[in-house]
Amino acid sequence: MDIASTCHNIQIAYYPHLVPVALAMFLSTYALIASRFSKISITFFLFTFSFSLWLVGDLVNWTASPYQWIYFTWSWLDYLNVVFYVLGAYFFIQTARTVVPLWNKLVFLVLCILPFGITVTGHSLLGFNHPVCEAFEYPLMPLYVSGVGVVSMLVMLYSLIASWRLAEKSKKIMLGCVFAAIVLFFVVFNGSGYIASTTEVYEIQLYSLFVLPVFLIVMVFAMTNLQLFQMRYLGTQILAYVLIITTGSQLLFLQNSTDKVLTLATLALSILFGVLLLQNARREAKARVRVEKLANDLEVANERLKELDQMKSEFLSIASHQLRAPITAIKGYISLIREGDYGVVPETMKEPLSNVSESVRVMVSSIEDYLNVSRIEQNRMKYEFSDVDIADLAKKAVSELSPVATAKKLTLSVDAPLPRVVRADIGKIKQVITNLVDNAIKYTLEGSVAVSVTEVPGNVRVTIADTGVGLAKEDIANLFQKFKRADGANQVNTTGTGLGLYVARLLIEGHGGKVWVESEGKGKGSRFIVELPLKTNTPA
Repeated sequence: MDIASTCHNIQIAYYPHLVPVALAMFLSTYALIASRFSKISITFFLFTFSFSLWLVGDLVNWTASPYQWIYFTWSWLDYLNVVFYVLGAYFFIQTARTVVPLWNKLVFLVLCILPFGITVTGHSLLGFNHPVCEAFEYPLMPLYVSGVGVVSMLVMLYSLIASWRLAEKSKKIMLGCVFAAIVLFFVVFNGSGYIASTTEVYEIQLYSLFVLPVFLIVMVFAMTNLQLFQMRYLGTQILAYVLIITTGSQLLFLQNSTDKVLTLATLALSILFGVLLLQNARREAKARVRVEKLANDLEVANERLKELDQMKSEFLSIASHQLRAPITAIKGYISLIREGDYGVVPETMKEPLSNVSESVRVMVSSIEDYLNVSRIEQNRMKYEFSDVDIADLAKKAVSELSPVATAKKLTLSVDAPLPRVVRADIGKIKQVITNLVDNAIKYTLEGSVAVSVTEVPGNVRVTIADTGVGLAKEDIANLFQKFKRADGANQVNTTGTGLGLYVARLLIEGHGGKVWVESEGKGKGSRFIVELPLKTNTPA
């Protein structure tokens, strides 16, 4: 019997499978170019190319007349089969991991070496039966190919589970369907190949190729919806239309009714997936346009806010500097008047002058806060570090504020028996301690304010404890933020700006320290605590 008369009996059933293969090569090439030769697109291209070579070689076996062509292509089919499985498994690992470990690559390389050696030495085929168009294969090869197929499918299953666990909730079902369909294709393809080799009924493997369009549909879905290759809406349209057209074009080649039914079913699935794909891609494209527009608007608004914030900081700096000179002059004249330099002060003028003096002191403190905020935000804050005795600073702050506490009939005390030396900017640390003690006095209606300086491991701790209004837990979290005040603070003190504690935090952090507050709740007082690194050679 002539080889051609035997092999050509089923070539009509085989030629239609070239259409999906052509589409597969189109998809892989498009993905390669669209993703600018990313690693995963290169693997996908090689994966598709190896399968296409196998299919073309198998077509030559079924349709060619020259014996030499059939023998040559048949000898390489098992090796191409192994390469196809290995690249498929590697592709799955890439979808599940950002970086593929080196040992994985070495394992895949080793799996390809043995069949390659057998093939290039001419031992993959032991002989050929011309009348029935069948080869006598090396017994190890079909088993090896099936074994590699099983290992590859296990790797795919493992990668499927890993990808599914890491995927967003909205994509879990989609990802599961995509990978499950690919695994199904490998199971059918590998199983039919093994059965064909063991039973020598090679026509069985032909019909396994009818799952190829389903595999391609799923790959299109993965390439677009899962964004494996970051394709845009136009690419999605092209892929969907080409898939439908090429699947439907198989009907032009088919004569067998079973083949036509299978192709019609595949075409129906292609149309369904294509419609869903285009609808979803259209929604994503519109959403992407909206997101990009919002991002651009947000970027413009952000730049404008930065400009306004810079202008605000500059305005505060200029305004504060302009106010500082006249306020200092007012403070000086009031001090001279109260001391009698301009004559005896009547009793009826002493209390008003005292109130004016206190208001000026608060205003000077507020101006200093604004200036500090401006300097910090413009990165112009400078520190002049020297050895500073925190205990002495605390005593001075208490001494200066004693008249304020006495006027409110509060007990103001300090407990700092030993020197505690740190490296600090004396003016800024004094400002922080003074502000904290002043705040404690403001928000304490009756009772006491106690300042203590102690040593904790590696640090000096300054604690300002009061019996004042206290703080709720929800107020503590944001108390040291810019322009933040405790709920109800205005009812006790209307002169606060919400900047004092913010500035205190930034200044202390600039010294490598920390500041925080503790309170048992409203009405139960507060403890403001400052810690600064202790100088190692602190005097005894």
